[in-house]
Amino acid sequence: MSNIVNIFKDLAEITPTTLYILVFIVAFTAILGIIGSRAKFNTKALVYGGLCVAIAFVLSYIRLYRWPQGGSITLASALPVFIYAYIFGPAAGIAAGTAYGLLQLVQDPYILHPFQVFLDYILAFAAWGLAGFFRKNISLGIILGGFGQIFSSFLSGVIFFGSYAPEGMSPIIYSIAVNGTVLGTDILICLLISLLPQVKGAIEQLKAKAYV
Repeated sequence: MSNIVNIFKDLAEITPTTLYILVFIVAFTAILGIIGSRAKFNTKALVYGGLCVAIAFVLSYIRLYRWPQGGSITLASALPVFIYAYIFGPAAGIAAGTAYGLLQLVQDPYILHPFQVFLDYILAFAAWGLAGFFRKNISLGIILGGFGQIFSSFLSGVIFFGSYAPEGMSPIIYSIAVNGTVLGTDILICLLISLLPQVKGAIEQLKAKAYV
């Protein structure tokens, strides 16, 4: 029972400011959905994007494991953005990933250097949008987007977190080990969930409705 409580305890870290941001995103996209009938595709892209970012952000607080220097294994927090990129393409996916990264930077920052912020909070999450290059195969999209995130975080690890490596271990090996284990597991969870028949069917239904 205590293990289950520990997994969900980080939900308590969501501040009122963050809740206001999430409410704003949902309200804003709902209003667009009501008044934007003449721009059906653009409106739907914004509506889906706002909701996917909000869901991803909430899921990021259901942590199965948290690395002390940043990074965590979550309950498929990247999956909503992967799905969004799969439906609307890489440009929309990169925008959604960037928005998610900025929310993470505001809510749970770990800052050592401006370039580290760019690698860990902007480029890494924007890379999720690369999933949009595989709009006929979401599994390949998740793998590409996940690899993009891992590579960006790997560079950050080598440049800025090498001092955390155990004595005698190369910073390169250390960064591969940490990011491959933490982020790799996070992406693997997304991939496995996306392969479930019920989830896969729901994703295809969302994609079909997005272009009705």
